Amino acid sequence: MGSRSCDCLLVVPTGDQGSILGVEVDVARRSYSTQIVQREEDQKIKTDESGGLLKPQLFFVTIPQVDGGCEISLKVSWSQKLLYKDGLFAVTVPFRFPDFVNPSAKIFSKREKVHLYVNTSTGKEVVIQRTSHALKEERRGLGKMSFLYEANVEYWSTQDFHFSYSIYSNDLFGGVLLQSPSVHDYDQREMFYLYLFPGSNLSRKVFRKEVVFLVDISGSMQGKPLENVKNALSAALLELSSRDYFNIIAFNEEMHFFSSSLEPTTEDSIENATQWISKTFVASGGTNILQPLNEAMRQLSKTSEALPHIFLVTDGSVEGERDICCAMRTHMSDKGSINPRISTFGIGTYCNHYFLRMLSSIGRGQYEAACDPDSIEVQMRRWFRRALSPILVNITIDILDHLEAFEVYPFNIPDLSLGCPLVVSGRYEGRFPDSAKAKGSLADMSDSFVDLKVQIAKDTPLDKVLAKQQIDLLTSQAWFSESKQLEEKVIKRSIDSGIPAEYTDMILLRHEEEKQDGVKQAKKQDKHKQGKTKDQPINLVHGMKLGFGNVAATTENLPTGFGELKPPETSHVLVKAAGCCSKLCDCCCCMCFIKACSKMNDQCVIALTQLCTALSFLACFECCSLCCGGGSD
Repeated sequence: MGSRSCDCLLVVPTGDQGSILGVEVDVARRSYSTQIVQREEDQKIKTDESGGLLKPQLFFVTIPQVDGGCEISLKVSWSQKLLYKDGLFAVTVPFRFPDFVNPSAKIFSKREKVHLYVNTSTGKEVVIQRTSHALKEERRGLGKMSFLYEANVEYWSTQDFHFSYSIYSNDLFGGVLLQSPSVHDYDQREMFYLYLFPGSNLSRKVFRKEVVFLVDISGSMQGKPLENVKNALSAALLELSSRDYFNIIAFNEEMHFFSSSLEPTTEDSIENATQWISKTFVASGGTNILQPLNEAMRQLSKTSEALPHIFLVTDGSVEGERDICCAMRTHMSDKGSINPRISTFGIGTYCNHYFLRMLSSIGRGQYEAACDPDSIEVQMRRWFRRALSPILVNITIDILDHLEAFEVYPFNIPDLSLGCPLVVSGRYEGRFPDSAKAKGSLADMSDSFVDLKVQIAKDTPLDKVLAKQQIDLLTSQAWFSESKQLEEKVIKRSIDSGIPAEYTDMILLRHEEEKQDGVKQAKKQDKHKQGKTKDQPINLVHGMKLGFGNVAATTENLPTGFGELKPPETSHVLVKAAGCCSKLCDCCCCMCFIKACSKMNDQCVIALTQLCTALSFLACFECCSLCCGGGSD
């Protein structure tokens, strides 16, 4: 109603592995925007519900006291990772609106518009595989496409926007993109982005593997987390080939072995392992990570003709994690060229994800995490599939040794697998050659050389594309080395890119507008100074950090933590909005009642109005009798 006002809760889904980059809201004579700042030690932080994550893929912002009849303009920017499976790149953008946001009156026109620009930067032909909406092709070039979807609709979209494509090449291929930094970039070194693709030949020979699965079965894993892990592990066993060997070690304070040594992959051994998992995976006890890692290294120590691989799954954080990384690095240097790969998977927010990321970097493996209980099994299956299909290992890039100085992320180049392209990025000084080669070992132990085409990235914002990966890897290095210099580098990269980091905060700033001569003019204030104002509390956007683990929660065996992302009051409002018809009393003010009224004819509306007027007179009469009537009480 135009005479009333209330707080407005705006909720935006951010997609798979999305990262919020910025939010801008305009309403009446106010505007709000997010900003990344370095928190001062004496900075006053307000703990209200201004914004944050309701859950890992739902971002919210609260706008206080919005007048009825106002128009709200909302712009949200986020980065989202492309998924890759069976040779297809796919992106799914949230585009599904709940029914209660549809205006009930027919006078409101609803128009949907999606503009899609695809730039693969590969110079190869792109083949569209699937799209969820009727896209009209606007432009097409080699490796580049532009599409538009526009439609007037009766109801807002009820399906997410999905688009998938493939890049055809029967053989391995790759390239290097170069770009100069912007004038505002604190790091003025040149940027490079190197990619290797496995090609479209899905039957390519993969390495014979010897695998040890390490699974945390401590008491905190009870319930849904452990059940999802069991399902994903059972599916991973079926991904092994008949030439592979495997073993499983379940651990808490103790270790529980499927076998005393590596077992060949047969139908019987997989059946026995599945039954053993069902009986042994019972959540109890504490967490000890170093002991099972050392045991896995011992079992893989005699590997000579196969690629050794360790998979570590945990939801906890333990003392001495830096010492564990140092011990694994020593193991790697002792093994020589056939180092065991270490892939890590973190569940929830109690584990130290930066420890797990560092461990996988040391072991040239794959890191993955699930911060939502409903996504554990899906992401674990994807993680196993990616790491269990290596086709090119011990990869080196010839031009890196000829540069004056360079910085590479990740610092150990992982293997190229059928399940995932390989991306290496970094900064450099000196002149980058016009051509380059990547060298690696194939499954038959022969060497393979891949020519890399070097080109200037003219219309690809490499700084934005690379920011998330580099911030996460730099943070893990800063944690491991306890380097203040690396922390400062993370802070600068975070502020420049707008991506939250462990050493920065995302805050919500309010900007006032005033009317002058009938025209709204914003008060142009320096946002950076606003964010660092010490006298005025700032609104913190919640849930944007993972943290460095919770050893105390792990020691106490608290159930797997997925973060208290949603403030209680906000959660309550969201539940009422989503399920407003659950109670009869709610129906008097919910969208269902409004829709029902919009479908009544004029006579029915008049009758209902007269009834409400009569009831209001009765209420007034009762009030007057209480205030003015007889009686001494």
